Amino acid sequence: MHKKILIILIFVSSAALTEAQELQARISVLANKISTQVDKKTFQTLQNALMNFVNNRKWTNDVFQTNERINCNFLINIDKELGDNVYKATLTVQAARPIYNTTYESPLINFQDDNLTFRYLEFQPIEFNENRIQGSDPMAANLTAVLAYYVYVILGMDYDSYSLRGGDPYFQKAWNIVNNAPEGRDITGWKQFDGLRNRYFLAENINNNRFALMHDALYAYYRSGLDNFYDNEDAGRNGILNCLNSLNRINTENPNSMLVQFFFQGKSTELVKMFSKANPDLKKRARDLLVKLDITNVNAYNDLR
Repeated sequence: MHKKILIILIFVSSAALTEAQELQARISVLANKISTQVDKKTFQTLQNALMNFVNNRKWTNDVFQTNERINCNFLINIDKELGDNVYKATLTVQAARPIYNTTYESPLINFQDDNLTFRYLEFQPIEFNENRIQGSDPMAANLTAVLAYYVYVILGMDYDSYSLRGGDPYFQKAWNIVNNAPEGRDITGWKQFDGLRNRYFLAENINNNRFALMHDALYAYYRSGLDNFYDNEDAGRNGILNCLNSLNRINTENPNSMLVQFFFQGKSTELVKMFSKANPDLKKRARDLLVKLDITNVNAYNDLR
């Protein structure tokens, strides 16, 4: 009898732990460009290890039910082998947020990081320690540091979309990783001088008071905007217009900032659909803001004429 109770308790505890995790991540490692001399099973092993790392690690102190886990994708496309089990890759990060009373998921993040370099030897432990981010081998530690960084950005964006400034603790964790990131000759993306569109600037912007309105914009877009569409389309559109006005103010005060461009990636189709049925005045106001803020997708917004 006692054994049966123990087994049930273990099962329930395991189920609770599974439900407690925050992410439902799909991770793909592509190595089509790598020499056939490298055993491709290595990358399958890496893919499985990273899935376990991201999905089974506890990233917050909150409990998430299975249906509350954040859907996200990490695509690691390995471009070349640098020798000594070191690889250079691009990382595409995508995350989505469910919209209230619908089955629709809105893009939360859609970003490509071109500066992922890491060392991996098959079956090596996938480790990350927030107190010692460099680890014993900075080149190996860089892989988990980059993934952990984007996990915290995803969490910050998701929490911000539900409560004003709710994502602050996770944006701060991402900034902590930047400040303590692995260093090495081929490791890039963490420093101010590594370019204008990198991990440094994304975390710096979103933690900087100069961009404080971005948190209002995120909340307005999702909670005051999209989540209201089911009950009141006009209220939803007005919420999104408030978001665009906040972004316009940010852009005026901080021209060509990475953070505003980061926000719009993957959203143009959604924005066109939302405003296509708006009254002519609201549609024009939205279009005037969008063509100024999201220059890359100007042609898409021409449909709002």
